[in-house]
Amino acid sequence: MADKSEPLFLKLRRPNIRFLFLAIIIGGLAGYGAVLFKLILKYMQWVFYQNTGDWLTFADSVPLWMKIVMPAVGGVVVGLVVSYFASEAKGHGVPEVMQAIALRGGRIRKRVAAAKIFASAVTIGSGGSVGREGPMVQIGASIGSSVGQIFKIPSVHMKTMVGCGAAAGIAATFNAPIAGVLFALEIIIGDFGVMQFSPVVLSSVMATAISRYYFGDFPHFDIPTYSIVSLWEYLFYPVLGVVTGLVALTFTNSLYWLEDRFDALPIPDWTKPAIGGAALGLIFAVYPQVFGVGYGAMNATLLDKTPFVLMLVLVVVKIVASSVTLGSGGSGGIFAPSLFMGCMTGGAFGYVVHSLLPAYTATPAAYALVAMGGLVAGTTYAPITAILIIFEMTSDYSIILPLMLTCITATVMNSTIQRASIYTTKLLRRGIDIEAGRERHLLSHMLVKEVMVRDFVTIPQSMTLSSILWTFKTENASYLHVVDEDQRLTGIISFRDLRAVLNEEGLNDLLIAHDLATQNPVTVTTDDTLQDALDKITDRGVSQLPVLSTGKDPKVVGTLTELAIDAAYNSATVRAEIAEGPNRDAL
Repeated sequence: MADKSEPLFLKLRRPNIRFLFLAIIIGGLAGYGAVLFKLILKYMQWVFYQNTGDWLTFADSVPLWMKIVMPAVGGVVVGLVVSYFASEAKGHGVPEVMQAIALRGGRIRKRVAAAKIFASAVTIGSGGSVGREGPMVQIGASIGSSVGQIFKIPSVHMKTMVGCGAAAGIAATFNAPIAGVLFALEIIIGDFGVMQFSPVVLSSVMATAISRYYFGDFPHFDIPTYSIVSLWEYLFYPVLGVVTGLVALTFTNSLYWLEDRFDALPIPDWTKPAIGGAALGLIFAVYPQVFGVGYGAMNATLLDKTPFVLMLVLVVVKIVASSVTLGSGGSGGIFAPSLFMGCMTGGAFGYVVHSLLPAYTATPAAYALVAMGGLVAGTTYAPITAILIIFEMTSDYSIILPLMLTCITATVMNSTIQRASIYTTKLLRRGIDIEAGRERHLLSHMLVKEVMVRDFVTIPQSMTLSSILWTFKTENASYLHVVDEDQRLTGIISFRDLRAVLNEEGLNDLLIAHDLATQNPVTVTTDDTLQDALDKITDRGVSQLPVLSTGKDPKVVGTLTELAIDAAYNSATVRAEIAEGPNRDAL
């Protein structure tokens, strides 16, 4: 046991106490980061439109030219920031955090937090149809990473520091500390262990306390009174999960389809957000509900004040508006757009079922509330986070069962149809399989020819058993490669293949290599990746593979062992750690 008189500074050097102490620091900084972000966002809206209120309250007084020009100007500013200061500020931010954890040991450049605050505030303030929650995840994660680098936290624990910041960002923005914790553990860290859980909780609580001190403890929305009218409603919520799942898939695919279209434009990247901003201005000139975060329109729907047809139209318009904003290179999150689409989808769904069965169903607002969670779950594949965000915003336990049915249905259906979430899809498009882990990514970027052994033993098909035994003895080889007259591989022999005939008399000169070899062995080519080779080794349960040349007439040119793959991976990991040292890209 430790001495009770042990000085405080020595206690803080213990890893577990140290992480808790740093988590409090990260939570405090992220909490104030959220406060600063909200203030800058309001200031930016005033700069562009001289008004900080909800857009729906003053949209009619803004001239058409300003609705088109201001988002375009905002797009130019964001494009310059992303192109010349911090490329990580582009888009919704969470995939960049996940990539930093998977490939860079959790290290995020210190400038990212400042760039993301400014770029997202400009995008949303000028009218960008995105949310402020995603940016706060990246801002908080950047703060967590910076604190970890300053205190020289080992790479193995850096993801916990990043997770603390992400949790704090969500908690401070949504006023939802439990959801912040679950978001960090479910999406960012991917680990519910005690060593991760405790610091993340502390960071989330600290950030929430700061946010409530400045903005009060109140929900984002005017939440309707919720109750289950009849047990028959439990049949409708899985259907609502299917509907919200389909809308979520449409949003995900539309976003990346438009991103591809903008990427293909033969113009400088910094100008593309301006084009997207001008197009967005035309959209919210007709449908002001999709301006910015859109909380005003959601509140109206949750109070049953939005017509049925308008709700249906706004689902489509919001998909287009958010996809244009992010696809063109704007900066902002997908949480708020998902909540908006879910609110309108659920409101329209509730209108239909309530019209058909008014005595057995709640009002459309109740379905709108549940569908908000369903669409978040359908895009992020994080049902626990989606459930808890809506629950914390309502503080109503009666909503839990409908939320669970809807969110789980949407997640299971979408993950079956399309493997990647809206976050991991972006990484897969970059060639990063986040679910497979860092080791798979490293091995997928190394070729067999880089590490194969070129010193191998071949024997002719006609070699007798006695000669084969002598070859094993003199060459000290684990495998013999059997080739034909044209030096093409026809089989492979291991010493294990000979055990069955070693004690048989009179076979030494009767059996030949062709009789003993494993025919059509699994092979790799020089241009295959080490990950492909490792998959084959694992599937077949062998320790090495023959390597063939590429071309019309492949010949055996080497052998690849599992030990060589392990050595190559270890070397690549060391190189990556050196390249990602604490001083690299510090700014």
